Amino acid sequence: MNSQVLKPSTYSPLSKESFSRFSEFITRELGIKMPPEKRIMLQSRLYKRLRQLDLDSLDEYEHHLFNLPENSDEWVEFVNLVTTNKTDFFREPSHFSFLVEKTLPELQNGLCRDRPFKLWCAGCSSGEEPYTLSMVLSEYKVAHPGFDYSILATDISTRVLNHARIGIYDSERIDPIAEPLRHRYLMRSKDRDRAAFRIVPELRQRVSFGRLNFMNDDYGIRETFDAVFFRNVMIYFSKETQQVVLGKLCRQLNVGGYFFAGHSESLVGFDLPIRQVENSVFQKIR
Repeated sequence: MNSQVLKPSTYSPLSKESFSRFSEFITRELGIKMPPEKRIMLQSRLYKRLRQLDLDSLDEYEHHLFNLPENSDEWVEFVNLVTTNKTDFFREPSHFSFLVEKTLPELQNGLCRDRPFKLWCAGCSSGEEPYTLSMVLSEYKVAHPGFDYSILATDISTRVLNHARIGIYDSERIDPIAEPLRHRYLMRSKDRDRAAFRIVPELRQRVSFGRLNFMNDDYGIRETFDAVFFRNVMIYFSKETQQVVLGKLCRQLNVGGYFFAGHSESLVGFDLPIRQVENSVFQKIR
């Protein structure tokens, strides 16, 4: 029997002291809440990394990690390991209806009269959301001559960004996409034994992917946007971190532009230059 199968059961549990050190780093550097009840979850994810590095204990991994410079490849792998990336095509579909029926007609006659519509998908995960947006905007473009658009999509995880750039999804992932859109915007794998589909090049070329940590002081983004999608991301942040990050995102949003949050996320109580116009949709007012 392969000894690698048995090895995880021999690892010692993640101690409270080690969890505290990992947790403090994750919260400080990534903004992600890591309360004690997530110790087992973190332990399970770290076990996977031990197997990959052929290390014998979590203590050995901790010593290895915390003695590396924070720009090392292993820190990037650690970030990939601890971040949660849940997403779907056409998730929370009312936002896409609002975008087409309200946002785009208004901005095309105002902010974007003489230039392309610019959208930022902040926290894009493995690409389902920005490609959904690209489908929606491409459909709008066909129906409205003269309209054009660009999408910036960012995430902190290099693992999901690599997946997003390639744009290949298994058949169960594309279930929420309507058949006419599948026909126009997806290519079936040439390998008939694999039920996989790839986003067409024309759509992939519309989305620019980049790595970004919301905890950075300077996001390095010199352009401003007409819409920001920041959905189901801030639920992982503390209230204080949410205020700081939301403030930075709003500075990248043009006055009159729209901000989309997740349906389960509340912006009540934050000091922001926006007003609510629809459930989890806001407009910048100053």
